[in-house]
Amino acid sequence: MSLTPNYLEDRICLNVLADSVENAKECYEAAEGHVVLGVLSKNYDSDEAAIEDMKKYQEATNNALSVGLGAGDPNQSAMVSRLSAVLQPQHVNQVFTGAGTSRAVLEQEETIVNALVSPTGKVGYVNIATGPLSSKEAAAEIPVDTAIALLKDMGASSVKYFPMKGLTHKEEYIEVAQACARNDFYLEPTGGIDLENFEEIVQIAVDAGVKKIIPHVYSSIIDSATGETKPEDVKALLAMMKNTLK
Repeated sequence: MSLTPNYLEDRICLNVLADSVENAKECYEAAEGHVVLGVLSKNYDSDEAAIEDMKKYQEATNNALSVGLGAGDPNQSAMVSRLSAVLQPQHVNQVFTGAGTSRAVLEQEETIVNALVSPTGKVGYVNIATGPLSSKEAAAEIPVDTAIALLKDMGASSVKYFPMKGLTHKEEYIEVAQACARNDFYLEPTGGIDLENFEEIVQIAVDAGVKKIIPHVYSSIIDSATGETKPEDVKALLAMMKNTLK
C-alpha cells in the first residue's frame, strides 16, 4: 500500500467525510482520485476498532485515508497519533500541539500532517491554543508567520485554518494564505465551506501562490437522510477546482 499520496502532484485536493467504505469509494471516483477521505477517530470506542475499520477504507481508496479528530476535538489528539502510527495514512488531522507527536510516531515525512489554528479577529494573527489543555485557557494569538515556523519545527505540513465560518474571516484568511505561500507551507481551509463559497475560498489560496491547498468540505455536502457525502456534489467541487487552475 502506497504511503505516497496520490495527490502530491496536485495543487488542490479535496478533503471530505466518508460515512462508509462504499461512500468513500464513490467519492474517490467522483473526485477522480483528487481527494482524501476523512474518517473520524471520535466515532470509535477503541483503537483496535478504529484500526480494523480504517484499514478497509485504505484498501478501497488506494490509502486515500485522512485520520480525523471529530470537529477538531482536541481530546482526540492522542488517539489520532496512535492510529496514524499503525495505519500510516496519507493524511492526518491534528491540533497545534499534537502535530509533532504525529510526525514522530509516523517515522516518515511523506504523510501530510496538518495542525489546527483558529481565526482571532485580527489580520495576521492566529490562535494556536487548540490542544486538549491549551484550548481551555485564554487564546494564544501570535503572528501567522511565527505559527508556521513553529509548525515547521514540529514537522507539520500544513495549516488547518478552522473554524473559518465560510468567508466570515476573509481578510484574515487572505493573509494566512499569503503567509503559507511565502513560507512554502500547505493550507487547509476548513469550516463553513459549501458549494456557494468553495470556488472563491480556493481561488484566494491559488492567487496567493499556495503550493498545496486541501479544502475541507463536510456538512454542506452530506445527505441529511443518509449521513453520506453526496458524490454528485464532489463532482461539482472537482469541476470548480479545475476552473480555479485555468
